[in-house]
Amino acid sequence: MASLVPTYLLLQLVLVISFFQFNLAARRLADSAESQQPLLFQYHNGALLTGKISINLIWYGKFKPTQRAIISDFITSLSTSTPTTAQPSVATWWKTTDKYYHLVNSKKPSTLVLSMGTQIIDETYSLGKSLSNQQIEELASKGAQKNAINVVLTSDDVAVEGFCMSKCGTHGSLKGASVQGRSYKFAYIWVGNSETKCPGQCAWPFHQPIYGPQSPPLVAPNNDVGLDGMVMNLASLLAGTTTNPFGNGYFQGPKDAPLEAASACPGVYGKGAYPGYAGDLLVDPTTGASYNANGCNGRKFLLPALFDPSTKSCSTLV
Repeated sequence: MASLVPTYLLLQLVLVISFFQFNLAARRLADSAESQQPLLFQYHNGALLTGKISINLIWYGKFKPTQRAIISDFITSLSTSTPTTAQPSVATWWKTTDKYYHLVNSKKPSTLVLSMGTQIIDETYSLGKSLSNQQIEELASKGAQKNAINVVLTSDDVAVEGFCMSKCGTHGSLKGASVQGRSYKFAYIWVGNSETKCPGQCAWPFHQPIYGPQSPPLVAPNNDVGLDGMVMNLASLLAGTTTNPFGNGYFQGPKDAPLEAASACPGVYGKGAYPGYAGDLLVDPTTGASYNANGCNGRKFLLPALFDPSTKSCSTLV
């Protein structure tokens, strides 16, 4: 059953420009007045994720093998070593994050190499079908904790604290187990499948929006509104996780509600975007699906604009 938005959020919802924005703790609502403010992105002298990082997937609930393949193909497509002849590509989209590392140290910038890690499947709902934030962290801790980003993905029949009411996903960091007397922090992400709960909020533009300008929904590139929405949200959170993993990296605004690499560009997927319109996108002539990035295994995805710190503007692939 879809969650209802509290009355105190209705005024914000009337003004919303792109439904939900991600911040360190959650993807939150943004109003049109806020979105028109200058983008004053700052580096807060903290660590960025560097080196070889594995992305481990923790699947919680029922997912079809074809659905799991959509997410894993997206993760694999992030690497420039993955052969993708068609452009624009997922790897090209991800290279915008390199600019953050160059700004930290232009003479000898650090590098980040992402790769697909292990996958854990929990189809028995070991913690039930209604999860708290603490339980999401418990699930995230099941993955490897050194040089890793652990991604918790919940199925469309799982309720999560705050899901649909104030967030579509979240990212943060946790203290891992001690290794040779030394403790490490590891990054984690949670994203929920909104298809049966709030697709108008967390899977737009592949579903009619609940509030704001009304326009026909676009055709999802992988023919799965819920999973294509999860890819968009996961992409946003990955960009925020790598450039602001511990709350003191790159962001604008207050630390407890920051705008990050992708959430600083809400609702923008192509050039010419405006409230209610995702932008001028590519369209598959066979399926009619809208997309802006090609991936491995012939995949197509719709990925959010990223804030380019060198131009101080939102950068799109198309």
